Amino acid sequence: MPRIRILTSVAGEGFSWRAGEEIDLPGAEAAKWADGVRAELVRSEPLETPEQQPAAETAARRPARRKAAPRGTS
Repeated sequence: MPRIRILTSVAGEGFSWRAGEEIDLPGAEAAKWADGVRAELVRSEPLETPEQQPAAETAARRPARRKAAPRGTS
């Protein structure tokens, strides 16, 4: 559903919007209101929501480096 930002306060039967409010409206109705005077289009497509939460990221630990044996000892 498209979202519009109200630029001028508007009220009517059953609604009252203040300047700065963001409203979700059906496509055709949002297009009527988003004329640049009364409102502006904020987003034309709905936000995509992931079906499942992403797994928490974890850093892989590197194995400890082995110290080299001292040279010249036999």
